[in-house]
Amino acid sequence: MVYDGYVSRYLNRRISEPFARLLVKTPVTPNHVTVAAFVFAVLSLVGFILGQNIIAGLLVQLSSIVDGIDGSLARLKGMSSTFGGFLDSILDRYADILVILGLTLWSLANETYPGITVVGFLAVTGSVCISYTRARIGTTYQHLFDHGLQSVASRDIRLLVIAIGAIAGQGYFCLIAVATLTNITIFYRIACARRFLSGREDNI
Repeated sequence: MVYDGYVSRYLNRRISEPFARLLVKTPVTPNHVTVAAFVFAVLSLVGFILGQNIIAGLLVQLSSIVDGIDGSLARLKGMSSTFGGFLDSILDRYADILVILGLTLWSLANETYPGITVVGFLAVTGSVCISYTRARIGTTYQHLFDHGLQSVASRDIRLLVIAIGAIAGQGYFCLIAVATLTNITIFYRIACARRFLSGREDNI
């Protein structure tokens, strides 16, 4: 079962589900949509480089919304596949890196705060590693990260924060927020996983 974060559940799905239903009778496949979501992320990077932070921010959120269409379309068309999930996961990681790179480059060109590169690096590593914690713990225990504080830095939330920060022209503070949110959540997940899994192993 695919986990929906709070933003996906209450915002993105309200847009992506109707679009998925419209695409059911077309030749479009879930993998086409996956690639389209990645293309929007690439375009957001271009927007940041060109100094168009508002357009780039809108493209970030559009990429997040489109990313929700592929799973819905796969279920509606009966085209769910292991490769589709694998491709989606890989392209999502590339998209995350490109989006944060774009915001960092925009911040370097338009803001004068100290340590922008360092903050951007921490935001990228946090975003990649928080996804890795979910993948590494395995499907059996992924539910541990689906609720409460363990889920507050989910991808849909991160992309919405980036979109809002970009549109508001506050790249530096947005990067700080993403870096802080992801890395704190990672260590909290480690603590929760240790407590839960150690208890399970002790009972074996």
